[in-house]
Amino acid sequence: MENEKDKLHVVMFPWLAMGHIIPFFHLSKCLARRGHRVTFISTPRNIERVVNKVPSDLAHLLHIVWFQLPKVENLPDDAESSMDIPYQKAQFLKIAFDSLEIPLTNYLESSSNPKPDWIVYDYASHWLPQIAGKLGVSRAFFSLFTAATMSFYGPPCALLNDERSIAEDYTVVPKWIPFETKVVYRLHEIKKNFEAPADESGTSDGARFGASIDASDVILFRNCVEFESEWFSLVSELYQKPIISIGVLPPSVVVDQEQDDSNDASWSGIKSWLDKHNQDSVVYVALGTEATLNQQELNELALGLEKCGLPFVWVLRDQPKHNQQDSCIQLPDGYEDRVKNRGVIYKGWVPQTKILSHSSVGGFLTHCGWNSVIEALCFGRVLVMFPVLNDQGLNTRLLQEKGVGVEIPRNEKDGFFTSDSVAEAVKFGVVSEEGELLRANARQMSCLFGDRKRNEQLIDDCVGYFMENRISKSNSSIG
Repeated sequence: MENEKDKLHVVMFPWLAMGHIIPFFHLSKCLARRGHRVTFISTPRNIERVVNKVPSDLAHLLHIVWFQLPKVENLPDDAESSMDIPYQKAQFLKIAFDSLEIPLTNYLESSSNPKPDWIVYDYASHWLPQIAGKLGVSRAFFSLFTAATMSFYGPPCALLNDERSIAEDYTVVPKWIPFETKVVYRLHEIKKNFEAPADESGTSDGARFGASIDASDVILFRNCVEFESEWFSLVSELYQKPIISIGVLPPSVVVDQEQDDSNDASWSGIKSWLDKHNQDSVVYVALGTEATLNQQELNELALGLEKCGLPFVWVLRDQPKHNQQDSCIQLPDGYEDRVKNRGVIYKGWVPQTKILSHSSVGGFLTHCGWNSVIEALCFGRVLVMFPVLNDQGLNTRLLQEKGVGVEIPRNEKDGFFTSDSVAEAVKFGVVSEEGELLRANARQMSCLFGDRKRNEQLIDDCVGYFMENRISKSNSSIG
């Protein structure tokens, strides 16, 4: 019989956003495949969306637990994720999320459940590290943000004290960054973060980050040190805690198959269309699950894709309404008929990693959410960058410095852009001679981001750290 002392029990508790839940679950499977018990905790609808299929060979190790979100005023009844609401209502979702503190505590304290060695948690659950500490459980904060982004946000003391109070404070390099960089927000980007009523939940996002980092035993980053080594060095100094790179958790077309076999028909149609186009000729367009556009922005983006003259696949999701009076955002009249010979528009789920892996795809017009960036660079796709909110502007500046993409020009104050600027950026990044260096740099990144052997080794190293530094093992070795 295998010695249980050589195995871990890890509880995973992500924030209620697809860009967080998916990599948390990916890491859960990586740990389970190494023989460790994992308890993944979320809400019913999110579990149905993401973790409805636990691979059969992992079912005895990967356990799914769900807690029902309570009803919260100003939050739709079926809202369990940031993709279900406009970003202006994010703090109301955090109110519901904070209410999970009691059921989660009861679950962890229950003698009928095996005691975890580690809890891996997200920025929003600022109250969780204290609970874990009282229970003698080691705490790992899992950052789904780059080291550059977290360095820009600053050390825990700066976050907890909310040292930056106005949007303009985020448009300059902060005092704790000692080297020259362009990693800052544009004013229109950070203003969107300020539009949400930050005090509704009683805890600002800065305070959530600060408390989550400050009370952790170790910080995990979903990135490669080689990609942003100077930022990893800085964030280590700022946090004064162990920093572990777990790699990028590279996507796989096999993972898509595991997630949802029912989408074979959808992929078959997309693949058939992509197969008809030349190598590196198609632009893939997707702005993630949270980014929303107003009617003017949608019009300019649509017309820009029409003007660029390149074939494209555009994933255009339904946008959640701020209230019942909001009008529906629609494509320009006659648009789909005009572009039907070279543009395909999908309004539902698509297998993004399969699309990006297809040889006909030459570039990715993206909001620069970190998950999407990883998927693109794993397959060496050049980026046409259109940041909308959250950390996306900081990611864009970092990626510009790395020379792997071109940003669509926008007015720095109000974010205004034109269809011509969209068309020019797309052509520059995907097909122009001048953009070849960007494309070459992006292709080179596939050797780093797509190196599965290297990424697997980083997970092994993380597991080794968990084994050596779990509180329960430390306690058992005393006396």
